[in-house]
Amino acid sequence: MSEDLKAKFERAAKEVTQLSEAPDNQTKLRLYALYKQATEGDCAGPRPGLFDMVGKVKYDAWKALEGTPKEQAMQMYIDLVEELKAKDSQK
Repeated sequence: MSEDLKAKFERAAKEVTQLSEAPDNQTKLRLYALYKQATEGDCAGPRPGLFDMVGKVKYDAWKALEGTPKEQAMQMYIDLVEELKAKDSQK
């Protein structure tokens, strides 16, 4: 993994918290899943139980990225944050 990509990823993770408006829930879920895939790799462990609705949704979003290389997930995360920043600056 290139240090450049890792630095851009870490910068994007900080910048996403500085948007003037929080992203919608679907986008937050995508950011979460990409971040987990980029930092931890494939989702492991059992799916959360019936009463943990938020946990199940987050697990499923991350599980959907299974097999995506960490570097690719980092780049996808960076690209999504760049899109959000561009929309944010147009407000």
